[in-house]
Amino acid sequence: MARIEHAEIFLVPLTPKVTRFDAIQQFVCQETVIVRLYDADGAIGTGYSYTIGTGGSSVVALLVDHLLPQVIGREAEEIESIWRDLKFHTHATTVGAITSLALAAIDTALWDLRALRAKLPLHVIAGGARKKIPAYTTEGGWLHLSTEELVEGAQIARRDGFHGVKIKIGKQSVKEDVRRVAAVREALGDELELMIDCNQSFAVDEAIRRAHALQPFDLAWMEEPLPADDLDGHIRLAASTPIPVAVGESIYGIRHFRDYLQQRACSVVQVDCARIGGITPWLKTAHLAEAFNVAVAPHFLMELHVSLACAVSNGRWVEYIPQLDEITTSRLRIEKGMAFAPEAPGLGIEWDWDAVRRLSVIKHDLRKVA
Repeated sequence: MARIEHAEIFLVPLTPKVTRFDAIQQFVCQETVIVRLYDADGAIGTGYSYTIGTGGSSVVALLVDHLLPQVIGREAEEIESIWRDLKFHTHATTVGAITSLALAAIDTALWDLRALRAKLPLHVIAGGARKKIPAYTTEGGWLHLSTEELVEGAQIARRDGFHGVKIKIGKQSVKEDVRRVAAVREALGDELELMIDCNQSFAVDEAIRRAHALQPFDLAWMEEPLPADDLDGHIRLAASTPIPVAVGESIYGIRHFRDYLQQRACSVVQVDCARIGGITPWLKTAHLAEAFNVAVAPHFLMELHVSLACAVSNGRWVEYIPQLDEITTSRLRIEKGMAFAPEAPGLGIEWDWDAVRRLSVIKHDLRKVA
């Protein structure tokens, strides 16, 4: 083993390649928080996290002021111990988004170090269930797009070999959402899966109403229909519709997932590695879902989630939304609609460090004070 000697932090804002509107917000910027951990043997592990435009500097401040000083000097292989200690160190701010996002940047860097030292790719060292997984795309399904543009995006996705397409819903009227979903289903035919994403925009009555109206279109799932903290509402909705209910991108603690699963409030778990606090709790959540025979289809972060979804036996999908192209030289490999986990040791993400340094708006270098 080798101790962590120092750490670097970068905050890199990235603008999406396409306009992204959903029912409650516009995704205008990914604030990418990158942590590099250097150990005494000269190995370097890189981890990252993100926000969609708010709070990136707060994540960095938590890392600089409270978390990374606790990591420097620790044995890099003691990942579970470090994650537990950091979680308790921030007890007053957990469970919460800023804390989870900060923990994730450290935890993913530690897993990168572990896999690099073992000379194994992440999907193998984290479980090794498979090497590839079906991919679906969200990029042609944003809410501001016209029905014609949605249909064009669906046809492009089918041409490109994706196994599924997700579109946003939440228009003012039920009929408008139904028309849009019907048009996309007709364009896709029966071969591809169709998912819908509500982005927590509905009250319970409206979610139930729209689920009934959309039932004829053989939907793979209805995603985030209600606010994530409305467990009872999800229970009522799940009991009222045969459409699988998907939750998880806005859930920040393992026990919250437990509550959803125990209460039969969801059928698909979309645990997000950044928002749950890293690879360590991501794997715990995936195995918890497996105990309930529930599939995992992680939210966003395709460059990282492809390996994690391939690591576990209940991984079902990876979501295609490219966002790291400006600061990486590697690309997600997709062939005939299947996304392949990287085979290189570590996370399998090849960072363009010249671009990272050039685009960073905040930089820190932390070393242990004697």
